Amino acid sequence: MTSLIRKATTFTTLAASNFIVASAAAFGGGVPGALPGSPDLRSTITNILNQVLNFLALIAAVVIVIAGIRLIISQGDETQKETAKKTITYAIIGLLIILFAKAIVLFVTTLA
Repeated sequence: MTSLIRKATTFTTLAASNFIVASAAAFGGGVPGALPGSPDLRSTITNILNQVLNFLALIAAVVIVIAGIRLIISQGDETQKETAKKTITYAIIGLLIILFAKAIVLFVTTLA
């Protein structure tokens, strides 16, 4: 019974959202996504690449912090200490790769 209710709710929500989009276009709202002066494909791809690289840099920074905490709480255990040091090293290498990737994206976008 709950499956039927869930399906009915999903269908109703999707149907209502289609009417909202259609009424916006009918009353002069235009087609969603077709904005005047919208960026071209190159700038869209550049923005997406920059956002992905920023997200990856954030993940690398979080990994460095977590590995630093693991290094602190290793309490003299050499295997945990070495694992944390390797993790920090790999995360820093990852950050350098991300930095070079951002430089390449910037270089390519300024050429065109």
